[in-house]
Amino acid sequence: MDTVSVRYIVDDIDAAVRFYTGLLGFELRMQPGGGFAMLTRGSLRLLLNTPTGPGGASQPMPDGRRPEPGGWNRIQFEVGDLSAEVDRLRGQGASFRNEIVSGIGGRQILLEDPAGNLIELFESGRPDAL
Repeated sequence: MDTVSVRYIVDDIDAAVRFYTGLLGFELRMQPGGGFAMLTRGSLRLLLNTPTGPGGASQPMPDGRRPEPGGWNRIQFEVGDLSAEVDRLRGQGASFRNEIVSGIGGRQILLEDPAGNLIELFESGRPDAL
């Protein structure tokens, strides 16, 4: 599979790196200082930027809006036992935006990184979706 890159805007690079490496198994590939870090997990490359700095990810839009952390877009990780994973993460101080919800395809919960960006943890309830 080709590498997929996702960019998240975060308030604190160091806190975000600790979160993704310590709780979700990412590897730090690059943190040249300032407001940027690159992490990987399998074929996912996660690019973390602060909302200020010299890079393109922090530049204001023509209408004046600036990139900011949080929102509702998210990456999704499938887990085999959602309840156990939630218990593990809560035990390490992780924050969730909601409680586990069940739907037609399975169960999910929204984990928040230190800046409020979302990671959806998903347990499939459908063998045809695997």
